[in-house]
Amino acid sequence: MTRASRPVGPLLLGVRHHGPGSARAVRAALEATRPQAVLIEGPPEGDALLPLAADERMRPPVALLAHAVDDPGQAAFWPLAAFSPEWVAIRWALAHDVPVRFIDLPAANSLAMTQAVEREPGRDGGGGGEADGTGGADGGVDGEPAPGCSPGHAPIDPIGVLAGTAGYDDPERWWEDVVEHRAQGGEAVDPRAPFAALAEAMTALRDVYGDGGHPRDAVREAYMRIQLRKAVKEFGDDIAVVCGAWHVPALGTRTTLAADRALLKGLPKLKAELTWVPWSHRRLARHSGYGAGIDSPGWYGHLFEAADRPIERWMTKVAGLLRDEDRFVSSAHVIEAVRLAETLAALRGRPLAGLSETIDAIRAVMCEGSDVPLALVRDRLIVGETLGEVPDTAPAVPLQRDLTRQQRTLRLKPEALERELELDLRKDTDAARSRLLHRLRILAIGWGEPATGRGSTGTFRESWRLRWEPELYVQVAEAGTWGTTVLSAATAKAGAQAVSATALAEVTALAERCLLAELPEALPVVMRALADRAALDADVGHLADALPALARTLRYGDVRSTDTAALGEVATGLAGRICVGLPPACTGLDADGAAELRRKVDGVHTAIGLLAGTVPAGGLRERWAAVLHKLAARDTVAGVIRGRSTRLLLDDGRLEEDDAARLMGLALSPGTPPADAAAWIEGFVGGADGGGMLLVHDERLLGLVDAWLAGVPADTFTDVLPLLRRTFSAYEAGVRRTLGELVRRGPAAGAPAATAAGTAAPGFGPGLDEARADAVVPVLRLLLGLDAEGAEGAENAMERLGATG
Repeated sequence: MTRASRPVGPLLLGVRHHGPGSARAVRAALEATRPQAVLIEGPPEGDALLPLAADERMRPPVALLAHAVDDPGQAAFWPLAAFSPEWVAIRWALAHDVPVRFIDLPAANSLAMTQAVEREPGRDGGGGGEADGTGGADGGVDGEPAPGCSPGHAPIDPIGVLAGTAGYDDPERWWEDVVEHRAQGGEAVDPRAPFAALAEAMTALRDVYGDGGHPRDAVREAYMRIQLRKAVKEFGDDIAVVCGAWHVPALGTRTTLAADRALLKGLPKLKAELTWVPWSHRRLARHSGYGAGIDSPGWYGHLFEAADRPIERWMTKVAGLLRDEDRFVSSAHVIEAVRLAETLAALRGRPLAGLSETIDAIRAVMCEGSDVPLALVRDRLIVGETLGEVPDTAPAVPLQRDLTRQQRTLRLKPEALERELELDLRKDTDAARSRLLHRLRILAIGWGEPATGRGSTGTFRESWRLRWEPELYVQVAEAGTWGTTVLSAATAKAGAQAVSATALAEVTALAERCLLAELPEALPVVMRALADRAALDADVGHLADALPALARTLRYGDVRSTDTAALGEVATGLAGRICVGLPPACTGLDADGAAELRRKVDGVHTAIGLLAGTVPAGGLRERWAAVLHKLAARDTVAGVIRGRSTRLLLDDGRLEEDDAARLMGLALSPGTPPADAAAWIEGFVGGADGGGMLLVHDERLLGLVDAWLAGVPADTFTDVLPLLRRTFSAYEAGVRRTLGELVRRGPAAGAPAATAAGTAAPGFGPGLDEARADAVVPVLRLLLGLDAEGAEGAENAMERLGATG
């Protein structure tokens, strides 16, 4: 290809960040002019990292990550996609052995400037994980956002202004029509012409709007002009500069070196480190908070990659996605969708069908007018789940290298798409995965979150929800201050948290996390802190908050073969102190305090049940049952706690049904204030733990509730109605319907007199039908996999059930 003639002076290629049309135009201009050097808007500390872009293992989207050495949370990103003009220019320069450099303000200065702004009085700032170095509120033609913009000088959107001037109400649509959909074939066009036209437009805008609400740009542009002068001295005028179009007029302005240096005088500075990190299409999207983001990175990537017939190829992708989701989409659907999109473009006066036309066509033809499957297309294709890759040779903190090594060893590949991970802790690999994820949680690296499993809920099973976001690299860098490996960093941070914890519940929760993460060196530190806090804390509420985590910890320790004898002693001691101090704490409470303590009683009850099966409890269950008996019988105890204690005793078989009915009758007697009686009912049958079914199967208790409710005076009924509604609304719809049917039968179905001891309630047999109950045993054993009776026993059982039903 012959080299095109070019005017004197550096070739300024003003672009829109992440614009495929700009990327194609940059590539064409570079091929035509063959400059001796390429300068790119970006932090100059990244120059040493540029050769990695030629590595075949480097797959965009990627980003330059800069962070302060002394404060890794102070960070910024410079994202680049395959269709970013800067990435195209970098790759072209490396492929043609042309020097390539970054010329924007150093990250050491930009990070320090951001830090200084965030520390100003009245500003609430922190880290820079969401910050970016390539785009602001200018539609992506500018540089990094300027957090120091003064109120009343709002940043403008140059693309929006140009679109409005052209009569467009949508800046994205205007940009697509004039740049992204510009014909690639046809007559020969000077590849520099689009940049000249865009530079002229930006010059007119800057004549009107000045810095456009970005006061930091003056400093950045002064630095870029200085770097441009240095490059001209070294290479001559045969230089190409790829930068945001907004900066082109400023870079073409003649200024003195002294004036530019004066603008840079006194800039704050800090020590920064840079590296490449994987990025994702989702993080390129504007809705993610990224300033120079675009609405449809997946669509733009397709436009850049499609050699020809982009609409046909796009519709084929959509059809493939919908087929994978078991939707019927044929070739005829694809053909018709293409025709409709092109027709819509013609009717709307557009040079080529754009994203809006393809969306409308897909909705009408492939989705049958529904936005539900269309949402999948938006998520998977229009935005996309592409996650970039970076070679191992890229600089990284030691903690990141250790994490990467473990991810490969355990076959846990970071993925942008959220996925569920089911672990069986009896398998070595799954146990190691669990340890890694729990250690990362201690380090506040949010790659995985525990989830409710679809299968077994036993202690040998764990379910996780995994999703890797680029910001996690910043979190890894922050956590790197605790150690060079995941194990050492988690151990050090857990120990520090144990020493600094002020509440007993914090230490017990930390002990649970340490056991799950298997941090044997941190556990003794946590245990000492736990013993100290437990000895000093006399608040029964604090003790009750702490016990459930300890009980779970002991259970996990048994599963993971960890010695938890010392932990068991502390837990047993806490439980004993709770048994002594709980009854006095349950008196004189208001409604909110009673509800809070009721939840703590539930937690302690569950915890003691776990403790009795894991440590020598020394009659702990019996002591706790005695406490519940006291709470159920004392009139001075809040009604919701008395009702709950009665229910817990009944469920555990430590209270006869007749005694439960007697306590209910006392609680619902005419002398009890309606609000107290309603609170007792809430405690006894409230929640989603089977209280409704208890009333369904014991009409004696239902009759007591019905009789009390019918006798509540009209002037107090509205006071207890919210409490009753909260109680019964927690039941499933089928339970509520059954209760309504039972009550509808009338007084004979619900009156206590009709259900004296030993007398069957209406609709129920006189006693347990053991033969019929035994008939379901084979079915249950088959479902649970307890034996190999097979389907024959189950079928016989079902026949017997049918015969007796």
